[in-house]
Amino acid sequence: MAPIERVTDKLEAPLLDDRKYRVIKLPNQLEALLVHDPDTDKASASVNVNVGSFSDADDMPGMAHAVEHLLFMGTEKYPKENAYNQYLTAHSGYSNAYTAATETNYYFEVAASAEAESETSTNGVSISPLHGALDRFAQFFISPLFLSSTLDRELKAVDSENKKNLQSDQWRLTQLNKSLSNQKHPYHHFSTGNLQTLRDEPKKRGVDVRKEFILFHDKNYSANRMKLVVLGKESLDELETWVGYLFAGVHNKNLPQKRWDGLQPYSKEDLLTQIFAKPVMDQRYLEISFPYQDEDDMYETQPSRYISHLIGHEGPGSILSYVKAKGWANALSSGPSRICPGSALFTIHIKLTEDGLKVYQEVVKVVFQYISLIKEIPPQKWIVEEMMGLAEVEFKFQEKSPASDFTSSMSSVMQKPYPREWLLSGSDLIRRFDAQAITTALKYIRGDNYRLTIVSQQFPGDWDKKEKWYGTEYRTQPIAPDLVAAVKRAEESTAKDRLPDLHLPHRNEFIPSNLNVEKKDVEEPLKAPKLIRNDETVRTWWKKDDRFWVPKGNIFLTLRNPLGAATPANYVKSTMFCSLVKDALVEYSYDAELAGLEYELKGYYIGLGVDISGYNDKMAVILEKVLVSMRDLEVKLDRFKIVRERVLRGFRNWDFQQPFKQVGDFTQWLGSDKGWINEQFLTELTHITAEDVKAFYPQLLQQLHVEILCHGNIYKEDALRISNLVESTLKPRALPQAQWQVTRNLLLPPGCDYTYQRTLGDPANINHCIEYYVFVGRNDNRLLRAKLILLGQLTDEAGFDQLRTKEQLGYIVFTGAKMQATTMGYRVIIQSERPTDYLEERINAFLASFAKSLKNMPQEEFESHKKSLINKRLERTKNLDEESTQLWSHISNEYLDFQQREHDAAYLKPLTKAELIDFFDHYIHPTSPFRAKLSIHMIAQSSPKAMAGSMSPAEQTEKLLAMLGKLLTATGVDVDTERLSQRFKAVDVVGGDQEGIMEAIYLYLTEDAEVPEEEASGVIEQGEELLGTILPSLGIEVKQVADGVDGADALPEAPPVKETTLVENVRDYKTGLQVSAGRRPITDLSEFEETEPKL
Repeated sequence: MAPIERVTDKLEAPLLDDRKYRVIKLPNQLEALLVHDPDTDKASASVNVNVGSFSDADDMPGMAHAVEHLLFMGTEKYPKENAYNQYLTAHSGYSNAYTAATETNYYFEVAASAEAESETSTNGVSISPLHGALDRFAQFFISPLFLSSTLDRELKAVDSENKKNLQSDQWRLTQLNKSLSNQKHPYHHFSTGNLQTLRDEPKKRGVDVRKEFILFHDKNYSANRMKLVVLGKESLDELETWVGYLFAGVHNKNLPQKRWDGLQPYSKEDLLTQIFAKPVMDQRYLEISFPYQDEDDMYETQPSRYISHLIGHEGPGSILSYVKAKGWANALSSGPSRICPGSALFTIHIKLTEDGLKVYQEVVKVVFQYISLIKEIPPQKWIVEEMMGLAEVEFKFQEKSPASDFTSSMSSVMQKPYPREWLLSGSDLIRRFDAQAITTALKYIRGDNYRLTIVSQQFPGDWDKKEKWYGTEYRTQPIAPDLVAAVKRAEESTAKDRLPDLHLPHRNEFIPSNLNVEKKDVEEPLKAPKLIRNDETVRTWWKKDDRFWVPKGNIFLTLRNPLGAATPANYVKSTMFCSLVKDALVEYSYDAELAGLEYELKGYYIGLGVDISGYNDKMAVILEKVLVSMRDLEVKLDRFKIVRERVLRGFRNWDFQQPFKQVGDFTQWLGSDKGWINEQFLTELTHITAEDVKAFYPQLLQQLHVEILCHGNIYKEDALRISNLVESTLKPRALPQAQWQVTRNLLLPPGCDYTYQRTLGDPANINHCIEYYVFVGRNDNRLLRAKLILLGQLTDEAGFDQLRTKEQLGYIVFTGAKMQATTMGYRVIIQSERPTDYLEERINAFLASFAKSLKNMPQEEFESHKKSLINKRLERTKNLDEESTQLWSHISNEYLDFQQREHDAAYLKPLTKAELIDFFDHYIHPTSPFRAKLSIHMIAQSSPKAMAGSMSPAEQTEKLLAMLGKLLTATGVDVDTERLSQRFKAVDVVGGDQEGIMEAIYLYLTEDAEVPEEEASGVIEQGEELLGTILPSLGIEVKQVADGVDGADALPEAPPVKETTLVENVRDYKTGLQVSAGRRPITDLSEFEETEPKL
């Protein structure tokens, strides 16, 4: 056997990176990057295969995506379909995958520790969970089974994933762009696939779909097309040994890299055309797309970064600065998107105002005038050097990302032609200035080489076509000759006739100059920040970074004033105030953002929040600018109208999100003592004027309590200066503690069962959603909390396997603990086409079944899950931002429980299976008399319930019989209406008895119409497929039968449960419940006070 080739172990890495790297190539030509991280608590691996949706057969779109799904369903060595995910879940892990145009990426994460989480080999030597996970993972690429018993289920999962995205503008508008592209280019493909493309249509053509998927895998999956990344605690030599024998069995077919050179996604006929598209959400934008060069081989110069830096700039002299001042646009972005090896697009995306939409052609002319400016002035070396410097600083101080994020992204990067020493830095660093490369790249950005897209719900209003896969309404037409001519003039403009407001950006004054970090040896990093100021106006927390040693910091401020969200109107005024301040700061803050320094300003339930993050050198400068802008905001009527319209669209668009993203807000609202929902904000915003905001914000700022966290490369003196800066700039009166808002949750009484039903705002969304929430208790009860999160761990894989994989209820399935402000509970979320009552029934069935599984669970398996969860709770933060966020969450939630994770682990360790069984039987089991449950049912407007309207049961039956008569006639059957009606006398049509309906049709065909049995069976098969559509269209819910799915075991039965109480009046519901105690610190503040004189 040929030896493993060691390609390099010298990778260009960030300054503080303590990992060791090695690139190897196996004899089968599989290339791997090995990463030894001595401090990681999570190990991970990823395989990226150089094949994706561009390789789909034209008559089976979605093949690559389906193969990605099917690969997880068992291998020859590990035939159990969920063995892989069961193993990962038991070892603190998870897995995922995605299919892109030219690659399919698989990855997992698992506990790295060989102590708390280990498996033992036959010779008694402890092996980390990474080895077992890698062994199972490798088999996907050696001997996948493509089990026929799982085929239909996974194709339904693909279909459900597609249906999840049907109302997503991102998917709809991307596919519209693809569908209207060059039909000879694979960019034209529909990449996700659905049941029609992957099962139904192929079957009609006599295609064995399972064989097609196996053939696709055989033809496209080859070791030489695969890039593997493995990260673990083990030494590079040990990782190399493992990879060497575990992946040796991957077959090498010596397949070439797929390329599409000489073929552009837009044909000549597609250029100089414009698409008018109607979105689902209320949005307006203009997009100019240029066919562009593939820059994969230009990794040293990356000329597109120069072009996108200038076109996308937001400072004085920029396109955005000009069109924003004219009231035409709010935002602009630009840059290249690689389509595949051989082709790319360069896109300019501009978010328009209402006025901007009316004059979109003027906006296009401004863009091309600026392009003429860039072309007229030779490529500027100082601009590239500034970009090079910023990129170098960013890479130098790059921090670690979560293990699976790193492996997944790096396996994709390995498909690029970078020198292997530059794998970590290749896409980040610009290595030299190349004026000619920039000039050549600019030749693609020209007035005869683009396509225009205008997206709006109102304009032009006469869309005359629908896109095939998503149904997006659109219209296409050639760009008007006068606009083509105007663009040509703009492109050829010179300094004499060009808009004088357009010019190149100035030098960036926010580039950090002080990047010094004083690193000290620390025995044990501090768990909590110090309290260095605590008076009636300001409370300042501070922690000097003692782990990551980067020249960065985070400053979090809460400006506490209950006035900010006392009513929905006040919350909206706070939101408008924050939006107007940010609008005024766009030009100023853009340079800071480029230099790695960002801010956020937002309103929330106890006041206002200000966040500053990035290089600490100039943090105080931007903080002061934000505070001064808040204090001195001038509410200009023209900007107010533009910003209010933008905020209004945001509130309107909330209803058009995925249902699973909406449902949690209703659970939170129904569980809160005080709180508001989106529709209340929407109602108020239309009444708020510029004068209202002008009068409101001084009241908001005049009396405050300020809470601050300074964390990172920030000294105590700096943190105190920041505290003084806030106080001296805003000059607030102190808000007495007695006036601080008390946050409480409502307590669900034992034995209650509530259901709140809500109709979705999007009339075209076909997905229902349920959040099934079981109340457990206060979230500061450490023992109850430990039991709840352990239950979440135990049901994670079990719930997914039963509710999604086996029962195929929907693509979105979540189970686990839900923490609220002062209370906690267990929740299940499912988004599905199935009615919510049925989903509720299946959740009850799953929980009743899990009760038996828990009782029968081997002690070893229980202990493994417990160790897995302890490992998760004790995971260290990966970077400064993660630690800052964690510290601030403990401060802002008022508990100050900085060692919550350690307490969780301590309470988990002694828990017994018997204790958890008692906990489950008391709080969670559907038949428990003590269980307290609230379900939120989000019901699609296109559901049978909504569509039934005022149709009577008799009308529903009559219409069904008429439709069946037409269908039978179309198949050549003579229909006797009276006899057909007689067959339906005993059938519960209105109850959706599909089985009874099909039996009635069969009896009519064979006995009344005397159709041969074989022919009748064919009609019945077609009828079953159609009935699933016909019944809902008449407002009839199809009766769901839990009778096993596609070769799976019979589904668990739902236990009888008490009748639910519908929440019809929310105020009455809330007034009938008691409230919890408010949040308060678990540790006295004096414990955190700074006693050391100085760091």
